[in-house]
Amino acid sequence: MASAPHGDQAMAENGDDAAAAAAAKRPRAPITEAEIRAEFAHHDGAVARVNNGSFGCCPATVLAARARWQRLFLSQPDAFYFHSLQPGLARSRAAVAAAVGAVDASEVSLVDNATTAAAIVMQHVAWSFAEGAFARGDAVLMLHCTYSSVKKSIHAYAARAGATVVEVPLPFPVASPAVVVAEFRAALARARAGGRGVRLAVIDHITSMPSVLIPVKELVAICRDEGVDKVFVDAAHAIGQVSIDVRDVGADFYTSNLHKWFFCPSAVAFLHIRKDDPIAAQLHHPVVSSEYGNGLPMESAWIGVRDYSAQLVVPDAVDLMSRFEGGIEGISRRNHDKVIKMGMMLAEAWGTFLGSPPEMCGSMAMIGLPGCLGIDSDDDAMRVRDMLRNDFKVEVPIFNNSRGTEGQKMAKDANGDQVTGYVRISHQVYNVREEYEVLRDAVNKLVRDGFSCSKLRPSGKVQKYRVPIPRS
Repeated sequence: MASAPHGDQAMAENGDDAAAAAAAKRPRAPITEAEIRAEFAHHDGAVARVNNGSFGCCPATVLAARARWQRLFLSQPDAFYFHSLQPGLARSRAAVAAAVGAVDASEVSLVDNATTAAAIVMQHVAWSFAEGAFARGDAVLMLHCTYSSVKKSIHAYAARAGATVVEVPLPFPVASPAVVVAEFRAALARARAGGRGVRLAVIDHITSMPSVLIPVKELVAICRDEGVDKVFVDAAHAIGQVSIDVRDVGADFYTSNLHKWFFCPSAVAFLHIRKDDPIAAQLHHPVVSSEYGNGLPMESAWIGVRDYSAQLVVPDAVDLMSRFEGGIEGISRRNHDKVIKMGMMLAEAWGTFLGSPPEMCGSMAMIGLPGCLGIDSDDDAMRVRDMLRNDFKVEVPIFNNSRGTEGQKMAKDANGDQVTGYVRISHQVYNVREEYEVLRDAVNKLVRDGFSCSKLRPSGKVQKYRVPIPRS
């Protein structure tokens, strides 16, 4: 017989809201180092996993809560659908609303990921062009390093419907927030050229690759001053890395993934829209279900039969985070300090530098790789990443920056070689110094062995770099 969700969830489902609230307020024992290790014991211990940013991590406690929800559905699907699903999702929306400073849960919709949230917003933009609310040629503004799926969504929906897409270049390495602000102002001026209306600005809170913490509040304020109709903040990496107050940011749409840095399983994200904004009633989930027209939170809460368990365990993730000193803000603060420390250790070992100042990093940092590695293309970057995974058991993304930005000189390492490749390291509660030392030593070995990406490029037969086996 399947067991129902336990603890606070079970009390709430049985109608004892007061008891559930009282239980939630009871102090929890601080988590120990041994418990942290146990929460992530399912990770492959043979791999130096310094890439939390791509897929996040889910603690064993939250995975167990998810399994209970899945068993509850499987044991009696009808009862789950009619009595458990929507109350559970409502509690998750309330938990998100409290975490990000929303007025209440009605401003929060739970979706699979930030990509889905982008499709919701871009679908509305496309309809606005099709229905004549926007003039053909009106602009959509985005950073040139906007995440690829969001870029494609902008082109698939907005550009196809008649929008002119204008990109904001992001110089990298980046020296200060002021550089980003200046580039944004210049691109916005180009977007407005000839009296063109700027219908939407898409701004990353933390760019994915290269990873840079963007001065999002300042850019939103510029959009307001310059008459940009709407602002969509793609904060896929933000919640759990930086403190979020959606009302303070002031965007019309704000989305972030909960499965990256908020300890939820894949896949769950939120989309915030102010409830006093008339546009809230005009947005719809791309998957049309029987809830169509009942508001985006309800449309997103039922898109047909599927596994909703990832969306149901948000309160369990919040509960676990409360056991860490300082809660999620304490976690993110310590992660930031440690990723900067590890980044500086790597930069010193390799004779390079951080790709952005510490204040423009969250829990991820970009570190230049020695220029002699010759990372001259995105393909080179992927081959080096594969090699580090397969031959050195290190999981870390590699960024190719060989093209640079117009007017910006390429940075050089201590040997005078142009730095064209960067690693993006992450730090989460499960990481230890030794993992970064494995990465450090792997790159140092490549340099000592005279490795170059040219050795990995196809040339009639596939070449593969292998770690020499030491003599016993």
